[in-house]
Amino acid sequence: MPQDSLPLIKALDHCSLIVNSTSKALEFYVGILNLEVDDARPDLGYPGVWLKVGESQIHLLELPNPDSVDDRPEHGGRDHHVALQVVDLNILIQRLKAANIRYTKSKSGREALFCRDYDGNAIELLER
Repeated sequence: MPQDSLPLIKALDHCSLIVNSTSKALEFYVGILNLEVDDARPDLGYPGVWLKVGESQIHLLELPNPDSVDDRPEHGGRDHHVALQVVDLNILIQRLKAANIRYTKSKSGREALFCRDYDGNAIELLER
């Protein structure tokens, strides 16, 4: 394969999500999804947190949201979303139900579901 046709992107490093309250967001991402905080986040001049997701991260940014969270599709698969591979979808379903967080099953037939965090960000959870 010629050098100029080789893939230049090798992995997803991180994604960023806007939240209203870092502490409230951590109730979802740490308390329900069981993600771990990465203490390497420097002072960026605004509140937020980095979360470890395998070799990647989710950056939670506590900033004014320039996008409306009103009128988002009920099913998160029809919205921009972050997809996370999970070890046991049933455990997460139990946690979502206990926290009264609504979810919808994937329309593709995969072992996956879509929910929203407390700020309306769509999250896909899929078992592989």
